[in-house]
Amino acid sequence: MSRVTARRPTLRITSTSQVQRPDTLAVEEPLELRINGTPLTVTMRTAGDDVDLAHGFLLSEDIIGSADDIESARYCTGKDIDGPNTYNVLDVRLRTPAPVVRRAFLTTSACGVCGKTALDQVRTRTRFPLNGTGPHVTAGTLASLPEQLRSYQRVFDVTGGIHAAGLFTSEGAALVVREDVGRHNAVDKVIGWAMRTGRVPAHDLILIVSGRASFELVQKAVMAGIPILGAVSAPSSLAVDLAAESGLTLAGFLRGSTMNVYTGAHRVQTDSQFTRPATARANGTY
Repeated sequence: MSRVTARRPTLRITSTSQVQRPDTLAVEEPLELRINGTPLTVTMRTAGDDVDLAHGFLLSEDIIGSADDIESARYCTGKDIDGPNTYNVLDVRLRTPAPVVRRAFLTTSACGVCGKTALDQVRTRTRFPLNGTGPHVTAGTLASLPEQLRSYQRVFDVTGGIHAAGLFTSEGAALVVREDVGRHNAVDKVIGWAMRTGRVPAHDLILIVSGRASFELVQKAVMAGIPILGAVSAPSSLAVDLAAESGLTLAGFLRGSTMNVYTGAHRVQTDSQFTRPATARANGTY
């Protein structure tokens, strides 16, 4: 079985027929993340790019500030009933003692913190405050990025059930795109890639996500120093509040030639033609 997709039997029902046939699904498996041998958290994810996922998660939770803080990241033995290693346990060794880590992470929607407390914690914890930094992007370029993101969603093409996140330049060139059953995991994977390639703080990049913009996605962008976040769907109220508090440009409903810019509109340059640029490419990783 592929670690990314799996086949399952299904009954296909239409107005005129019923057919038994297999369907291709996105794989969802647990990943246990350990710090220096001690279990930290478990996330449900699509296997692949787990080291990037760990880097991005640890940055967003303020456990590390750069890739140099990590000495190694290795899979532990985690066997299933048939014997082979499941590659579902990743141990990260830090160069310095790990800080005291709360079990209730800010990225958990049910963490129980009130809105104001959550906003204050992210604003004070980020190592890369935006402070008006970041590129300007034309509205036409920003509007073109979801279509580019969709063009790299190979697993979505065969499953229809997976999220994506991508990092782009202000000229519209795709640098990295990742897919995952969890939108937060997809974002962690691209941020982890940016960290491991020396692009954090990502003050010159744009983050695009395939679904809605939740508080946790804005949090991750702020923690990585990403100044612009665009989403195909709607943001939540707390996401907009955090974006405004942190100086992040947040755009939602990026569809066709329209969008809603909720915060940081000074970074989006508009023109009467609202021109869409030719697809830009960069030597990224997909």
